[in-house]
Amino acid sequence: MICVSIGRGRHRHVIAEHRHLVDQGAKLVELRLDYINGDVNIRRLVTDRPCPVIIACRRVVDGGKFAGTEEQRRLLLRSAIAEGVEYVDLEEDIAASIPRFGRTKRIVSLHDFRKTPDNLEEIHQRLCGLDPDIIKIAVMANHPHDNVRVLEMVRRSKVPTVGVCMGDIGVPSRLLAGKFGSPFTFATFHHERALAPGQLSYQQMTEIYRYDAINADTEVYGVIADPVGHSLSPQIHNAGFQHANLNKVYIPIRVPREDLPRFMDEATALGIRGLSVTIPHKEEVLKKLTEADDAVRGIGASNTVLFDGKRRIGYNTDCRAAMESLETAVGGAAEAQQRLHGRTALVLGAGGVGRAIVYGLMHHGMNVVVTDIAPRSALTLAQRFNCRSVDWAARHSVVADLLVNCTPVGMHPNVDEMPFEKHHLRPSMVVFDAVYNPENTLLVKEARNRNCLVVTGVDMFVRQACLQFALFTGQEGPSELMRETIRRAIGAAKC
Repeated sequence: MICVSIGRGRHRHVIAEHRHLVDQGAKLVELRLDYINGDVNIRRLVTDRPCPVIIACRRVVDGGKFAGTEEQRRLLLRSAIAEGVEYVDLEEDIAASIPRFGRTKRIVSLHDFRKTPDNLEEIHQRLCGLDPDIIKIAVMANHPHDNVRVLEMVRRSKVPTVGVCMGDIGVPSRLLAGKFGSPFTFATFHHERALAPGQLSYQQMTEIYRYDAINADTEVYGVIADPVGHSLSPQIHNAGFQHANLNKVYIPIRVPREDLPRFMDEATALGIRGLSVTIPHKEEVLKKLTEADDAVRGIGASNTVLFDGKRRIGYNTDCRAAMESLETAVGGAAEAQQRLHGRTALVLGAGGVGRAIVYGLMHHGMNVVVTDIAPRSALTLAQRFNCRSVDWAARHSVVADLLVNCTPVGMHPNVDEMPFEKHHLRPSMVVFDAVYNPENTLLVKEARNRNCLVVTGVDMFVRQACLQFALFTGQEGPSELMRETIRRAIGAAKC
């Protein structure tokens, strides 16, 4: 189950949100008494409740807002038990002083908002000795390894245990809790009103990740990046899995650069079968592969990894997706060969996508010029592919037939920025912007205004995702569904 936390200042708002959530399918909610302004009327909150509740009243030290005395707080918790609520949440230090009564089940909890303690198993054993029906341990994840430790603790526990890693690094623990045997996980009423760091909304958990369908046999896929919260890959891949009726889930995984080696070694412990790889890991991940396809070896970057036993196989779908997008825009492969061969391409950005596109353009026989805000990156890439580089400040001096933006300039939320000045755009140019959110970047708009032929990042994004989907599932990616999903997610469908 998903337990949805409600934290509102007025009783009527709590009651209204509770009923709305049940109408949306929620089966369990947590009522946070510490959020209520003034005196708390527990009977009003729980009489005629539409679904079971957990009553919690958190102190500031435990991440809550309760401003009264400790005696008042404990009285509220005892009153909730007397009212016969389904669950009451008791912190470790008070569990022994509030005895079991009636049918109310005891959740004995511990919160650590700074770290995942080294003595996690010792803490779990302590809580087991406090007469719990359920143990809840919520800790801050500072490394992806913390998710593995907490979920393995949940799997091994003989007492039903809810293990939550807080923070954006801890999101996998929230999404995979059910796979590892947790009786429930936590979500919030609305994504802008999270009651704990890293909490997703009930709508996200149900509509994007289909949490209730995740079980011990669910295969896990995901995208690794830092940051990762902006990625829309979970929306399109999960839509594809649902469309194909596959027991798979695709999750966002924030992996800081320094944590990549250990994460790759431990990925299968989370049930991971495949990964999309993006900034800043596309080049570094090569060190952890056991095999790689020709494109990865040629480009020096991988955006897809499959795990097969001890094998870690790297692929690159960026290059093929970019070239197919470009070829389609200019009228097909034969027309592209005629229009592009021997012409000049200016590639802005020397990261993983830039590498893949330079590789593809060189195979099309183009004269490629690379530039980047970091001059050394552009020079290194140019030397690898035996092409030319120029300083970022000199990019407008290149008379290009094809302009490709592989930088994040113009990406949401900085939608008023352009990586290339508009008065240097010419009607004869092909302009390809790899940014997909928004689809109609300022560069794309200005290029269209000057009658340039335009290729958008959405086309490339969908194509590379379809290629990844085929690697993940052995089935053809549902391109139209993915295109519709991504456009709806970025709001383009309303334009």
